[in-house]
Amino acid sequence: MPEIPTAGGTIDSGALGRTLIHEHVFVISPEVLQNYPEEWDEQVRVEDAIERLSALKAAGIDTIFDPTVIGLGRYIPRIVEIAKQIDLNIVVATGVYTYDSVPKYFRMRGPIFGMDLPDPMADMFIRDITEGIADTGVKAAFLKCAIDEEGMTPDVERILRAVAKAHLATGAPVMVHTHPGTKRGLEVHQVLSGLGVDPTKVCLAHSGDTADVDHLSELADLGYLLGMDRFGVDVYSPFEERITTVVKLVERGYLDRMALAHDASCYLDWIEQSFLAMTPNWNYLHISNDVLPEFRKRGLSDEQIDTMLIANPKRWIEG
Repeated sequence: MPEIPTAGGTIDSGALGRTLIHEHVFVISPEVLQNYPEEWDEQVRVEDAIERLSALKAAGIDTIFDPTVIGLGRYIPRIVEIAKQIDLNIVVATGVYTYDSVPKYFRMRGPIFGMDLPDPMADMFIRDITEGIADTGVKAAFLKCAIDEEGMTPDVERILRAVAKAHLATGAPVMVHTHPGTKRGLEVHQVLSGLGVDPTKVCLAHSGDTADVDHLSELADLGYLLGMDRFGVDVYSPFEERITTVVKLVERGYLDRMALAHDASCYLDWIEQSFLAMTPNWNYLHISNDVLPEFRKRGLSDEQIDTMLIANPKRWIEG
């Protein structure tokens, strides 16, 4: 079987086990925390992450795919430190996350002013995948980018094109944050398919934020893996609606086109911490404790559940 790089070393893809396809360890704003450090205690945060991820392993999950990239506060040395102290695989990503404009670092580099210049983003992504991230020795196993309500802005398309170039050069699969309420997945399809990217190599994240099963079926028919990956984010789509959407897609024959997760994190500084009380189910254990039992009540077998937790993420990450 193919070998998959993780923050703790390379493993055989057969060792991935039960996998949550979209979980973060930390989503942070480094520049703010460096200058206003009162919210961040390195030792406390690392110890808390070890505790939370160990609890996830005890709940029966073996691997998380962490799509934290530029724009989300990726810092691999911290993830490596945590990985050394837990019995759970953390598979990391490369890419750039934005809904509208590229980070200012890239504004005056690459294809600017209509000049046909190589985009440094693509080379950076390729290096992360083939050589490793910074001096950590940890290689990225997949690519991550985003599109949201703002749609296909010129910079969002630029990042998609850089991701596509890196994918075609390395074979690493692609994950795209999407906004299914505005059917942005179809815009992603137009760009990526036009560049020669096979939809079966692409996961459309946050597909479970909509109950429009016809739209999701259209994406699945094109070959995309649907990230039903925000269980617990009940403010976007309530628990019962998320469950029903998955069950309906299974009934339509799309069991092999879905993967599960929460899009949770140990610490997220984008939201005032007291506000997180409004989403009590948004944690790593919600799927194990609440979602899987409800799937069984709704008639899904353990074999079908394992298809979404084991077979589908494994097939996608193998590229």
